[in-house]
Amino acid sequence: QVQLVESGGGLVQAGGSLRLSCAASGRDLSSYAMGWFRQAPGRERELIARINWSSNTYYAGSVKGRFTISRDNAKNTVDLQMNSLKPEDTAVYLCAAAASTIFLKVDYWGKGTLVTVSS
Repeated sequence: QVQLVESGGGLVQAGGSLRLSCAASGRDLSSYAMGWFRQAPGRERELIARINWSSNTYYAGSVKGRFTISRDNAKNTVDLQMNSLKPEDTAVYLCAAAASTIFLKVDYWGKGTLVTVSS
């Protein structure tokens, strides 16, 4: 059974930084695309960053230049470094894995970690 477990969320002031980590177990996901989604109250879940097996990356416009996604295939982990955080970044952040490079379908989800950015 594949499990994705996020960590690193918390409360931070605007302008601060957080680093989220996602640890996968149960299967080698090195050939999968890994990504981070977020969902704020009352809003749809959105893909904010993804990284494929060869470390090519994509970022949503709302986080580009502030967030960096990285992966360690040997450790089966994917991280999200978040800098210059804004109150509008407040959301539950979820790790995901997909066989499709562009996340047409998510195969595995984590349960999420809450990030709260105070103004």
